[in-house]
Amino acid sequence: MSEPKKFKVHVETALCQGHNRCYSIAPELFEVDDLGNARARGDGAVPPQLEEKARLTVKNCPEHAIRMTAKN
Repeated sequence: MSEPKKFKVHVETALCQGHNRCYSIAPELFEVDDLGNARARGDGAVPPQLEEKARLTVKNCPEHAIRMTAKN
């Protein structure tokens, strides 16, 4: 039996415009700096119970600044 995939989220800071939809959807996964720009919390690891929220943040970012990738 294979292990379930693990994912990470990452914010492309050059694209982020500070709409904060990611933070509104998943404050457990994102934090916001003093200018309103988002970044992933910690190393960006997504716990299995937050995978759906992470996918939703990718879909809701108007600047397409959020990436969700398989964690090695």
